[in-house]
Amino acid sequence: MKSLQLVAPRTLEPRDTPDPPDPGPGEVLVRIRAVGICGSDMHHYLEGSAAGTTTPYPSILGHEPAGEIVGTGPGVENLKTGIRVAVEPTITCGKCEPCRGGHQNLCETSIFLGGPQQPGLLREYAVVPRRNVAVIPDDMDFPAATLAEPLAVLLHSLELAKLQLGETVLVLGAGPIGLLAVAVSKLAGAASIVVADQIPERLALAKKMGADTVVDFSKESVADAVRDVTGGKGAHVIFDAAGKPASINDGLESARPGARMVVIGIPSQQEVPVNFWLGLDREITIHVQKRSNGNDHQAIEMLQRKLIDAGTLVTHLFPLEKGAEAFEAVAHYSDGVAKAVVEL
Repeated sequence: MKSLQLVAPRTLEPRDTPDPPDPGPGEVLVRIRAVGICGSDMHHYLEGSAAGTTTPYPSILGHEPAGEIVGTGPGVENLKTGIRVAVEPTITCGKCEPCRGGHQNLCETSIFLGGPQQPGLLREYAVVPRRNVAVIPDDMDFPAATLAEPLAVLLHSLELAKLQLGETVLVLGAGPIGLLAVAVSKLAGAASIVVADQIPERLALAKKMGADTVVDFSKESVADAVRDVTGGKGAHVIFDAAGKPASINDGLESARPGARMVVIGIPSQQEVPVNFWLGLDREITIHVQKRSNGNDHQAIEMLQRKLIDAGTLVTHLFPLEKGAEAFEAVAHYSDGVAKAVVEL
């Protein structure tokens, strides 16, 4: 089967890879039709690692997939050939203490599709457990369905942030995750949303997704802009979708006393210097997030109801043969790209 493989730093090639085995008990065979490019894919592509995990070569990336069922194993019910699905890329055991406690994202033996453990989904076919697929509507196109995984991540962010009606939100970084943070915060009842980035096209998209105020952090102070909006008090909730030392510290400086901050972005370095005394003085709660936590069905429902504007967020489509161009476009923020999707 065809696949897109990372064969060296910043070098992607279409290559053949062995077909997957027939699905076993409780498994399904999915024909992958579209895969979104995520920020963590870009860490592997540009840096040769992500969150301390070294990238093997060759490697198949991609963990925001949608496709259709083409085979089922023994014991699989209510799924048949042709049903369209989104695929959850983390395979969990369902038995360990975190899984039984409702924290599947912290599973002690989880296997992630798209890293050293197992190949990702930038390939034609994949066998996954039945519980890792969620049915999507027949009228939802595959590129839109690739948003189910990142949207599920943001829904977990919202759980951690405990956003209340009427609160002020600061979003740092207006890439796909940051733009979804804007949309989800607006739906959750945020009174005012401030977004910081330095790319004009992404700041414009943030306004379309629901931001009230946008800040070019290369030209003005993020904290000053937040204080202007809030009468000097600061933001209640901060979503850091950039994962940079500067953005994390901008978030701390922009927070009001008792604020909640969720770090979604992945820093490139293991140790990140932060203004600890500022966090202490304001008793800021900082959550460092790991993926989603069983939020995929809710994400699909939101996409089906068009509560999220997939057409605005998915800006570029590439065939598998031009997958290298897709990654380079994201790396250079070319042509106003927000979410790039590779179609198979």
